[in-house]
Amino acid sequence: MANDARYDYSGAKVLVTGGTSGIGAAIAAGYRAAGADVTITGTRANAGDYDGDLAGYRYLQLDVEDAANVGAVAAAASANGLDILINNAGFALPSLGLDEYEPDIFARAVNMHLTAAYRMAKGCSDALSQSKLAGGGAVVGIASMSSYFGIGIVPGYGAAKTGIIGLTRVLAVEWGKRNIRVNAVAAGLTESRMTASTFANPAWSEPTLQRTPAGRLGKPADIAGAVLFLTSAGASWITGQTLPVDGGYTVAG
Repeated sequence: MANDARYDYSGAKVLVTGGTSGIGAAIAAGYRAAGADVTITGTRANAGDYDGDLAGYRYLQLDVEDAANVGAVAAAASANGLDILINNAGFALPSLGLDEYEPDIFARAVNMHLTAAYRMAKGCSDALSQSKLAGGGAVVGIASMSSYFGIGIVPGYGAAKTGIIGLTRVLAVEWGKRNIRVNAVAAGLTESRMTASTFANPAWSEPTLQRTPAGRLGKPADIAGAVLFLTSAGASWITGQTLPVDGGYTVAG
C-alpha cells in the first residue's frame, strides 16, 4: 500500500473483478494483505495464463460483455458467502483501435462498464445482504474523471462511468435496508495497462499533471487505499457517495 493505513479483513470474502493487473490487482493485493479471502476475475482461461503470480487468489474467468457469464461468475463467487464486491473490470475500447462514436461500439462500452457492473452487483446482492462485516456488505464501483468531464475520445466509456455515479446512488437507497452499502471511487489518471499509452506520451499526460495540485499522477495503490477504506468499519455510515481520488484534479482551476 502507498500509505500507512492498516485494515483487518480476516475472514472476509471479497470479489474483485478485473483483478489481474493495474488498479484491480492493487485492490486485490490490499485485501489479501489484510487477511481476506479474495476472488479475482480476468479474461484468460486460467490464472496460470498471466505473467504475475496469482496463486494466492481464487480465479474466475469473466467476459463482461457476456450476460450469462456475468451471472455465472456472480453465482460462483457468492456460493459460499460474499462480503465485498469491487466492480473494476473493463477497458477503454479506443485502446483497441475502436471508435466509440460508432453506435454499436458505444453500446459495447456502456454494456461493459455500466450494465455488466449492475448485473454483477444484482447477482451478488443476496449474498452481500447476509454479510456480518461491521457496516454490512459493501459494493464499490470504479468511476472516472470521465464521470465529471467530457473526454472526447471515450463517449461510451464516459457515459457509462457517469452512469456508475447514478447507479451508486440508487442502489445505496434501495439496498440500505438490505444491509448493503454502495459507493464508488472516481479514479484520476492512474498508471495501468489501459493508460500506458497516455503515461508514455507527455503531450497527453502533461496537461493533467500540470492541473493536479498533488503534483503527480496516480498509482494503483492510491485507488486501492480509498477502496479498502470505503468497505471498512470506519466507513460504515458512508453510502451512495462517489469519492474522487485524483490528487485534487477535480477542484483545480
